[in-house]
Formats: sequence, structure tokens, C-alpha cells
Amino acid sequence: MDVHIVPGVKARDVAEAHRKDLFHEDEFGCKCMTYWIDEERENIFCLIEAPTKEAVEEMHSRAHGLVPHKVIEVSSSLVDSFLGRIYDPADAQIIDGMKVFKETSLRVLMVTIINDPVLLQHQYGAEKTTEWLQQCNTIIRKHIAGYDGREVEQGGDSFIISFTSAAKAVSCAITILEEFKSNNLDTLGLKIGINSGEPVENSDSLFGDTIHLAGCMCDIAKNMQLAISSNVKELVAKDHQLNGRKNLLTLAPQDESFLQLLFSKLNESWQDPDFDIDDYSRAMAVSKSQLYRKTISLTGLSPNQLLKEFRLEKAKDLMKKQRHNISQITFETGFSSPSYFTKCFKKKYNLLPMAYLDLLH
Repeated sequence: MDVHIVPGVKARDVAEAHRKDLFHEDEFGCKCMTYWIDEERENIFCLIEAPTKEAVEEMHSRAHGLVPHKVIEVSSSLVDSFLGRIYDPADAQIIDGMKVFKETSLRVLMVTIINDPVLLQHQYGAEKTTEWLQQCNTIIRKHIAGYDGREVEQGGDSFIISFTSAAKAVSCAITILEEFKSNNLDTLGLKIGINSGEPVENSDSLFGDTIHLAGCMCDIAKNMQLAISSNVKELVAKDHQLNGRKNLLTLAPQDESFLQLLFSKLNESWQDPDFDIDDYSRAMAVSKSQLYRKTISLTGLSPNQLLKEFRLEKAKDLMKKQRHNISQITFETGFSSPSYFTKCFKKKYNLLPMAYLDLLH
């Protein structure tokens, strides 16, 4: 999928450019499947089956000269999950032999996370945990359908849901939280983050930037709390009176940017055992005192604590993917020694790493 930013773009112009792409697609081994155009935001996103990114760029260059600003590799099934189609709309208007249509690719994405089911099983037993998880999935899927959301296929215990309407996304989230509360499911620790964005931005994954911020806001939210990005808050201002609502987290845009960068730098460096707060502050381009104050303010944790807890979560992810021994996990997650890793794990989760592995396998 690629993105073109074209000031003043109109649907008829894009239809003509797409027709030229279709004329040249075979020369470059490409198949132009469809596109999305948003005249207001002045962007176009093309979905193309192609052997390489370069083939896409060369085809566009030959056809009309509009070289994309960015091209990323995507799976058609994931595109369908997020955007609802991978071919032209069936109701597209035919003008001069061309399909002419306008359809924005902007989506409002809801991310849900719950407490680790393995830890819930350790604390409450397998039978009760299974019952709670079934209730959780039933409630969420019921309201996804009721508010016209689309569940994005992915692994794990979290949900990613795509909406075309910010108002429906927020209503869906509020309703889910209310039903969790009425069913005494607080123990699951549900958190919901909502953000809006386009399929191709800075990340090399589909809606990667949008999902990243929604996930970051989930990470700093409290149990049974809804976190809404500033752009979604603006989109729903006419439909929802959010001021004064309990269990709602919102941040100023500059705090969202800092939070995204904070976790991006963790993602880049968590496996490096030499990565320390000096490195962290340099990567963030702030002083150590600024990093400390801002991180405490946003996450409730010091930078050192945040790094340690991030590594512990990554350690659990590694255990879930395949059975590692403790020495491997220690090395791969940036801890200084197996004994220190074990001590940190036990203190955080109230069980030893080997006990966690046994519960998994």
C-alpha cells in the first residue's frame, strides 16, 4: 500500500490516474486492486499487488508521474479487516467509463488489553479464568457488532477493532466498560485505548502509528479506564460530553507525542543490557531530570522502573512464543543476570519465572 499527498486532489483526477496505472500495470508485474481518496485531507492510498516497492514507484512514475511518498508491505486480509474491502466499491459511479468514488481511509481504532490470563490462572485457577475470558470475549464481540466495528484478526488476548465513526467507537467502549462493571469483571483489568489515523504514516506496518499510540495510552491507563487520544476527543466533541466522566484518560497532543517517543525508544533498545538512563535521555533529546519528571507524570514510574517493567513484559512474551530457559530470557531481555531477572520477576508477578513457564506449558 502506498500514500500520495496531493494538494487540491479530486476524485475524478484520481480515477483518471488509476486508469493510467491499469494501462501500465502489466509492464511492471503489478495489479492495481483499489484505492481510497480523501479530498478534505488531500491524500490517496493505493492497494497494489506488486513484486517490489520499486515496481510500484516505477509504474506510477510511468503512468502519471505521481510517485508515492511512502510504500509499505501489507497483507490483503489485514487491509480488509481494517478498511472493509480490497477491491473497488460495488456502488462506485461510472463516469466516462471510469469508476469514480470518494472514500476516506481514516479509521478510528480501539485497542483493548486485559490482565495476563496466565497470572489470572495462577491466582484464581484455570476454571474461573476460562469463565471470565469467555464472558470478556462475548461482551466485546457483541458490542463490536452493535456499533458497526470490525475486529482485526490478530493473535493474543487483546482486541483491535476498526470503526469508521469516532462517536460509535467511543459509545462502544463506554458500553463495554459498563457491562464489565455490571458483571463484576473488574478483576480482568480491562483497559481501552482509542485513536484515529491513516493506514500509512511513519510506521512500516499498516496503521502502525495509530495502534502504537492507542496501545501506549492503554499501558498508562488504570484498570477499567478508557483512554482517548486528542484527535478522537475532537472528533466526538459534538456527540459525547466527556468532561467530568469518570475513568477517562485524555492527554494533550504534546504529551501524546512524548509518550509515543518514550515507548518507541524502549522498543528500539530494551534488549541492550548497556542501555541506561543516560542513553534514554539522549535518545529522547531531553535532560535526565526532564526525562524523570515527564515519565513520572505520564506513567507513574521512573524511567528505570519503566524500562525494567517493559523488559519483564517482553520476557513473558518470549515465554509464550516458545519455551526458553531462564538464561536465554535473561540475555534476550537485557537483564544483567539470571538471579536479578528472577528476583525482579518474582517481585512483580508474585511467582517465579519457571512457575510461569510451567503454567504456559
